[in-house]
Amino acid sequence: MNNKKLIGLLLSGIVIASLVTYTMLNGSSNILTSAVNDTAAWAGRIFSEPVNMVVRFVNSVDDLINTFEENQQLKEKIDQVYNLQVRVADLEAQNESMSQQLQLEESLSDYTVVNATVIGRNPDQWMETLTINVGSNDGVGENMSVMAGNGLIGRIIEVNLTSSKVLLLTSDQSNAGKVAASIQHENGSSNGIVSSYDHRNNHLIMTQVDPEAVISPGDMVITSGLGGVTPSTLFIGEVASAQMDDYGLFQVVRIIPAGEMTDIRFVTVIQKEGQSDIIED
Repeated sequence: MNNKKLIGLLLSGIVIASLVTYTMLNGSSNILTSAVNDTAAWAGRIFSEPVNMVVRFVNSVDDLINTFEENQQLKEKIDQVYNLQVRVADLEAQNESMSQQLQLEESLSDYTVVNATVIGRNPDQWMETLTINVGSNDGVGENMSVMAGNGLIGRIIEVNLTSSKVLLLTSDQSNAGKVAASIQHENGSSNGIVSSYDHRNNHLIMTQVDPEAVISPGDMVITSGLGGVTPSTLFIGEVASAQMDDYGLFQVVRIIPAGEMTDIRFVTVIQKEGQSDIIED
């Protein structure tokens, strides 16, 4: 066995020496060197490909995270823009409402008025009542007329020290919201009662109007003051249409309200003494 091992070592040494001699004599462009280099390159590709795949995966995840963060930042900026747009729209609406109230106050120079802000409106009674931020401390009393936009919208029915409740013309509660009114037409004027509100068409309904009166769309409707509570000459709206009632006794007139009936933000309370009347049972 020792002789065999010795012979094997000698043969191995001879083979290695032969390969080294062959390489030295033929340079680096021999078959053996090429095979070794190709084998090494192939082995390198085998081991490097998984590493490259891992690197590409990590880069993709990193790009995805960066994209997600950028999207979140863009979303926050978009939300901020939307919020600003909403605030701008709300401020524009408030500005428009305040401008209308200033114009209304100028047209009511013959009356003593108090400007107020709406501070409460129950969604379940949106078209019935609202609460304003003035009360008896500000000289407000029951039955005082309330205007918004360019026209009459209701009257005070409850007064506290610093707040009051307004019954709207759009209310369906009772006869408490009826208003004595007058239509100004080409032949003079005709009296009647603003007694209800058509929620479908957004029209005030005026009844008990003289059947002989010639009434046309666009005729002005104002308070007549005949009821004893509401002052006269407060603007209510314009005629939309007129027709005879079911019994053929009076005309029923539909009125386009001049006052703001839905988005009420600011109001004007009419304080003049001896004011008006809203017809009650």
